Amino acid sequence: MSDLLTPIIRAMRKGIGPAIPSVCSAHPDVIAAGLRQAREHNMPALIEATSNQVNQFGGYTGMTPADFITFVRDIATSHGLGDVPVILGGDHLGPQAWRNLSSDAAMSHAEVMIAAYVRAGFTKIHLDCSEGCQGEPAQVGDALAAARAARLAAVAEAAAPDPEALTYIVGTEVPPPGGARHDDEGILPTPPGNARATLAAHEEAFAAAGASAAWARVRGLVVQPGLEFAPASIHRFDLSQADALSPVLGANDVLCFEAHSTDYQSPEVYADLTRRNFGILKVGPALTFAWREALYALSHVRAWIDGSPHISERMETLMLEQPKYWQGHYHGEGDSLRLMRHFGYADRIRYYWPRAEAEVQGLCAALDGPLPAPLLLQYLPTATLERASRLDLPPARAILQAHVEQTLAAYYPEETC
Repeated sequence: MSDLLTPIIRAMRKGIGPAIPSVCSAHPDVIAAGLRQAREHNMPALIEATSNQVNQFGGYTGMTPADFITFVRDIATSHGLGDVPVILGGDHLGPQAWRNLSSDAAMSHAEVMIAAYVRAGFTKIHLDCSEGCQGEPAQVGDALAAARAARLAAVAEAAAPDPEALTYIVGTEVPPPGGARHDDEGILPTPPGNARATLAAHEEAFAAAGASAAWARVRGLVVQPGLEFAPASIHRFDLSQADALSPVLGANDVLCFEAHSTDYQSPEVYADLTRRNFGILKVGPALTFAWREALYALSHVRAWIDGSPHISERMETLMLEQPKYWQGHYHGEGDSLRLMRHFGYADRIRYYWPRAEAEVQGLCAALDGPLPAPLLLQYLPTATLERASRLDLPPARAILQAHVEQTLAAYYPEETC
């Protein structure tokens, strides 16, 4: 099995290739849009699952790593995208999902999970042991995080059908999955000294764990470039700031930075991050946010046609019946909290779409035919409708995927940066 990621990073480091967007989602329309955009730009598609989404116990999607790979392949086949090369990544693979347990128990679960990921065929492995377990600080230091990451790398090497196909991502300055919890949180770029210390700690730990072969396949360091999104606000990247981090990478031309929470930034930011050696740009909530935008727009269209209630009513009921997926992420009360449930940048509503699948299918079926252009233009951008017209899909489904593609297209510059 060939390593598809290293050539992309090497070209990016030489200034002759783009960064690769990492689609972090388990939504089928988002995955289809990601595959199509990758083919349109003649690149592999990087699709990632997180340890909370997908693990040996099923995660919140109900899928094991092997299930997720089958899921992605089935989507590719059903959309005529089976020819797109795919890099499958595991995000935040470590004890995070079990941090309420003792470190011994959490790391034991993490070892089983890592082995399941690589056996199934995931090749990009983000070793994230930055969060503390029961009785530990919320964030552990470099030395402990690196030792745990090295331990998991050794497990991955032993379990992989072809260890040479694996690539690893390390880093302890990892933003919280799903964005910041509060709008007033300060966002500061990683200091270069911290980044150097993290790399050094991991190299030392990998050697101590007998995983030097794995260290040679480390391709990314997660750092904070100075951007984030919160429930009701976006921390925009400052294009004028000096590039203080690139020297950390030195002459290693197969090592880059990985940026998390790049959602909702401008195309200019993605191009600038590429020039700053951020070779992997993660995006997730912004894509399901775009899908929800399009679905809500289509629900308004349907209401004009047949008087059906807006699908947001059903979603509000589902979110109130089972609040665990948005509580702790959104704050406030009354109308402000209701607005966050539907329109917050953290897009916690994405957890509820599987429970509303029948309603979504019904909405799409009701719009399966020619639709009045002026009515569509009342709710949807011209660019989305033009892109949808080029897709060989039923009208509503084409609009849903096209609107996601419009968001994702910003990550693919027309010219090499």
